[in-house]
Amino acid sequence: MYDNEAKFSLWCDFIERDFLQNEFNSLLEKGVINGSTSNPAIFKTAFASPAYKQIIQNSNKRHPKDLYEILATQDIKIAACKMLKNYANGDDGFVSIEVDPNLSGETAATIEEGIRLHNLISMPNVMIKIPATKEGYEAMSALMARGISVNATLIFSPDQAKNCLEAFREGSKAYASRFVDTTMPKGVISVFVSRFDRKLDETMSAKSLPTGQIGIMNAANIYHIIEDFGLENVRTLFASTGVKGGGLRGDYYVRELMYKNSINTAPIETIKEFIKEKAEAKNAPSKENISSFFQIVKNNEIDINAVYKELLADGLKQFVSAFDDIMKSL
Repeated sequence: MYDNEAKFSLWCDFIERDFLQNEFNSLLEKGVINGSTSNPAIFKTAFASPAYKQIIQNSNKRHPKDLYEILATQDIKIAACKMLKNYANGDDGFVSIEVDPNLSGETAATIEEGIRLHNLISMPNVMIKIPATKEGYEAMSALMARGISVNATLIFSPDQAKNCLEAFREGSKAYASRFVDTTMPKGVISVFVSRFDRKLDETMSAKSLPTGQIGIMNAANIYHIIEDFGLENVRTLFASTGVKGGGLRGDYYVRELMYKNSINTAPIETIKEFIKEKAEAKNAPSKENISSFFQIVKNNEIDINAVYKELLADGLKQFVSAFDDIMKSL
């Protein structure tokens, strides 16, 4: 754990074969990271690297999705094996793999694929990543009831977080009733941060409102909701914490969100920037300050609920596009 006292974890939002065999080991050994995440966009970039060229050439023209799953599950298993010691010591040690984002509107298909991927990798420290849609909530609950840890992704709104919490609670209850005195599956709720500021900073500036803040305040609001809900096997994970463009230091969204009992998953470049200087854990803004902030946002005619919907739709679209691009390239 990056900060044991605050129970703050830093995970790496990157997976690639050569990286896993080299730099990943160093980051783990130094205690910089204690978890890892992936998504279709990350695999799209990874599979374009030379590390996979020979494997793809020797694939005997397998169906693209079959080949994708072979490559992705191999990488996830490598990462899981390297972090098994962390997991055994109760120091996270999880790695996430996402179900096909094209299934985000299909509960049964999402459950089936989640179980299949989990069985293919066959490691206890793997999280199945599921987008936070109506159909996704049901799948999250069903997988957790089977003892499979879940990463709920593409969380933008408080309502999404609440729905994930309800799903995790029901799934946890079902698991606990069937498997007494066994290790509970874990859940993380991945709150996306920087996309708010990239979308709204220009508008905020034009209205003389602070920039680089709306993503932080929204994340802090959801963090309070998750902490207050009190599920011991569920934590907040701050995602989309890389900085694109000028104006903010490269590790801004990691330093600003070093909250107790939380996780931050960041791109490798952000992690390298973050470890250059010592960072201290901090308290989240108070609920009163958050409420006042969003009242000011509302008074300035920014419809945050519309923004939630737009960012979710765009996030789903991006993951589907990246996944479909992988299929075409394979």
